[in-house]
Amino acid sequence: MRPSGIFAGATKSAVGKRCLTHPGAGGPGVFPPLARVQIEQLACCEPAGVVPHIAHSTVLLMLRQAELQPHRCRYWKTPALDGAFVRRASAILWCYEQIDRLAEREEIVLCWDEKPNLQALERTPGEAMQAGRIQRQEFEYARHGTVNFAVAMAVHDGTMQGWCLDKNDSAHLCPALAQLFGKLKGARKIHLIWDGGPSHVSDYTHRFLQDYRDWVRVLPTPAHASWLNQGELLLRAFAARYLQRGNWLSRKQLINHLSEAAKEYDQVFAHPFNWSWTRRDLRHWVAQKTRD
Repeated sequence: MRPSGIFAGATKSAVGKRCLTHPGAGGPGVFPPLARVQIEQLACCEPAGVVPHIAHSTVLLMLRQAELQPHRCRYWKTPALDGAFVRRASAILWCYEQIDRLAEREEIVLCWDEKPNLQALERTPGEAMQAGRIQRQEFEYARHGTVNFAVAMAVHDGTMQGWCLDKNDSAHLCPALAQLFGKLKGARKIHLIWDGGPSHVSDYTHRFLQDYRDWVRVLPTPAHASWLNQGELLLRAFAARYLQRGNWLSRKQLINHLSEAAKEYDQVFAHPFNWSWTRRDLRHWVAQKTRD
């Protein structure tokens, strides 16, 4: 798409001629206000053709003054803020708000999440970090398979249990859940928070959970709002500490590493998250977004 009329009608005295505001400082030229606004609009549009008679550095300075960054983009998915969203989110936030009281009643709040398809990569040796120089990693690597790492976090104390699953499906999820529930037989009730992943909502998993329906309360996060699951925070912290710059000679070595890392995390780093977003904040947020 080529911009129409952005600088086509501008005269040399208005556009081609650079009258610097600060001579010698490389500042933007004195362009008509309309031209400056059109440049800012162009930055927010799809890629366009080359605009004549203006230097790239001038455009850069204009965009910097306007606080626009057309070279950057961030993915985002806005959830549908309807009644179903509010009900699901409120049920989860209620558990977070009542976590101490629930723990006193021997009710456990669990957040379940997965990190699927972790690659066991054997990397070519790179160069170590030096003063004034970051670590350099060779691009070459060999693949030794993948691991699906699933975790359950107890919200009241932040401790975790992990499973390395061969596949991220219901047939492998349900045995892990059965093992988890077996370890928590003394609990009066379990509140299980997870997202709407395919293995969580399948008929296979639904039939499995029917056997626990009087004991396990399943709380799925709303669509596009998995950030309400504290398990995501746990996996993010766990990956930053134990998976960055990883180098594994086999899939088995990665599985052993995950198993030992989960034990160390519990002993050294586990703590309850300071979750401060409440149902009141949710109502205010939804009201603001729907009003806007």
